[in-house]
Amino acid sequence: MNCYLSLSGECQTSKIIEKSKFIATSRHVCGEEEAKAFISEIRSRYPDATHNCYAYVADSLGNFPRFSDDGEPQGTAGMPMLEVLKAQKLFEAAIVVTRYFGGIKLGAGGLVRAYSGAVAENLSKAQRVMYEPCVRGVYGLSYPDIDAALRYFSERNAQVLNSEYASGAQFTLAVKKREEEEFDAGLKNALNGRVSIKKEREYFHPFPI
Repeated sequence: MNCYLSLSGECQTSKIIEKSKFIATSRHVCGEEEAKAFISEIRSRYPDATHNCYAYVADSLGNFPRFSDDGEPQGTAGMPMLEVLKAQKLFEAAIVVTRYFGGIKLGAGGLVRAYSGAVAENLSKAQRVMYEPCVRGVYGLSYPDIDAALRYFSERNAQVLNSEYASGAQFTLAVKKREEEEFDAGLKNALNGRVSIKKEREYFHPFPI
């Protein structure tokens, strides 16, 4: 299955254009239900705003693009916002641009530039991740090998999901599927075979980029 680009966590930016305040809030969403809940949350956060326009691509295939002008002239907010999301090839991503009207009308062209610009600026500052097929596994090792193992994990961008310490140490890792065999062989070599590996499942995991 293909990898896909998305967002990590929430990012918020704001700007003033002709006395109107535009607040852009973006977040990773997994499915349309999460996207709608996010939009409702932002509306509750800014209940006195003039508009809360939004756009989202709720799945990893681009099957659920949605947008809303929320009272702005048709085609001046939601669609331009969605076009920015699509141009940046983002999936499972939603953004809401909240506007507090400042008394000066921007015109159709001005609104398009304001909303698309607010989205572009926000996304330039948002943390991005690449969702890739990965293998989740539990790696058991002895205490003297912990430092060497942790260095190895970091150098090869394996994500430590959990760690437990008892008679020995156990690390639950997310390792990219395409690097799994090389990763395991390299770790065994680095620790002279002193590691046990139990694979749990395969899924898509967000890796920082």
